[in-house]
Amino acid sequence: MPRPKPAAPPAAYHHGALRNALIEATEAILAERGLEGFTLREAARRVSVSPAAPLHHFGSAAGLLTEVAILGFEALTRYLREGAQAGGQDAGARLRAQGLGYVRFALAYPARFQLMFRKDRLTDDARLLAAGQAAFAELENAIRDYTGFPAGQPLDAETHARLLAAWSTVHGYAHLALDGKFDVPGQPADSQWMEDTLRRILEHGWP
Repeated sequence: MPRPKPAAPPAAYHHGALRNALIEATEAILAERGLEGFTLREAARRVSVSPAAPLHHFGSAAGLLTEVAILGFEALTRYLREGAQAGGQDAGARLRAQGLGYVRFALAYPARFQLMFRKDRLTDDARLLAAGQAAFAELENAIRDYTGFPAGQPLDAETHARLLAAWSTVHGYAHLALDGKFDVPGQPADSQWMEDTLRRILEHGWP
């Protein structure tokens, strides 16, 4: 009798490749099943490694999710900087373009965006804190330019409130869009309509 062939071994990864593969698998799971449907076992299964492999690299499910959240804040920072550049020399235009960039990021990376603000599912990681602060600093700098508030000085109560108002506007709009609140029965909202509507909102709030 011919001897059966041994099962093919799991795919071999070097350290960096396996980390990236697990992160990509995590994002796919989040996109398909949402945060509540994510498990380390499923992430490991998708890259053909043992269930213990993610623990070796990330320590826990929260550790792996935190890596995805860090990537999210880094990408958001890039979108905000690109928005500021697109706004040109006018401070109002830069601020509004950042707002558009914020929502564009959320729609482009919904799984990352929805995870980034779930502190209950993430670790207390210094890199995560730094990445979040870097993104928030882009909005703060735009508000400083718009209001003429001096750089290097702590924001006063009025300017801080304007910063939070700007953030709340685009953050809330992004969540409404992702939750399908702008859809009509049987038809998702048109992306161009959502962007044009947001542009009008920002023009009213920050002319």
